[in-house]
Amino acid sequence: MFGKRNKLFYLKALIKIKSLLNTQKYRRFLVFFFFFLISLGFWLLQTLKNDFEVELFIPVKLINVPNDVVLTAKPTAQLKVVVKDKGTVILNYMMGQDFYPIVLNFKDYHNRGNHVVIHATELEKKVQAQLELSTKLVAIKPEVVDYFYSLGAVKKVPVVFRGKVNVGLQYYVTDTLFSPDSVCVYAPQNMLQSVDKAATHLVLLDSIMDTKQVQVKLLSIRGVKFVPNTVTVTFPVDIYTEKTLVVSLVGNGFPPNRALRTFPSKVKVTFQVGLRRFKSIHPQDFVFDIPYDSLLKSKSEKYRLVLKSMPKGIKNVRVSPQQVDFLIEQVAKHGN
Repeated sequence: MFGKRNKLFYLKALIKIKSLLNTQKYRRFLVFFFFFLISLGFWLLQTLKNDFEVELFIPVKLINVPNDVVLTAKPTAQLKVVVKDKGTVILNYMMGQDFYPIVLNFKDYHNRGNHVVIHATELEKKVQAQLELSTKLVAIKPEVVDYFYSLGAVKKVPVVFRGKVNVGLQYYVTDTLFSPDSVCVYAPQNMLQSVDKAATHLVLLDSIMDTKQVQVKLLSIRGVKFVPNTVTVTFPVDIYTEKTLVVSLVGNGFPPNRALRTFPSKVKVTFQVGLRRFKSIHPQDFVFDIPYDSLLKSKSEKYRLVLKSMPKGIKNVRVSPQQVDFLIEQVAKHGN
């Protein structure tokens, strides 16, 4: 049933189309469109007789580079060539004419030093050879093609981090680890001396709460090659927790016949430390500065405690009490 309806629909549509094609309006449209195409063709032929200027791109290739040579800065990958010619010729270029690479033979330029500079005028013949005889070469860009290379001059330099890492509340970055932590630098001897580090590209991390690892490229320097040029940077993240230890007070610089007695003899030291290091911090890691000379000069019987040394990586250190009473006692000699 549906098949008969569809067939009837197509027959009606076909009859309408045939009737439309037989109308006077459609015939007039065909005549108009025919002459329009002829006019367009004449216009196009006339236009193509005019001169046009366009930009073409020709690849550049460096060959015969010896095995002991390290290119620290490669030449440009392509030349931008500005040419002028009739529209018919230009159309041929733009419709996909393939250009062979401009070949630079390393051996032809090895006597120019570690920084080889080739002016565009030296490449004109190689470019013109691929153009039609009627084509005028207007310009070659860049005006200078150059590259750097090194003959075995190498040294190792450390990797340094550039960027900012923000962590979540109560978290902190325990370290910045590089893999590898140093890289080889290849460069002409006069440039090699000035390179003392390899800096990463800018890294920005926000609100991290777990160990983060990122691949980062090293910041390039013209004429210098880093091997490898990418490093892995790891940011170990830990969470702060609070710990309290009881630390004994010991004087320093006391003569053998003198001894220090403080009240109290021990104080509480409270601090924040990473969870991973919680068990590794002990009372003996905290040393107070209680010098004998300062106590003798003191006009008070109380002494304000100052930490002389404490473990690295802890923060918000608090001492209770901050002041203690003290007494310097005479120590009896043995045998008396």
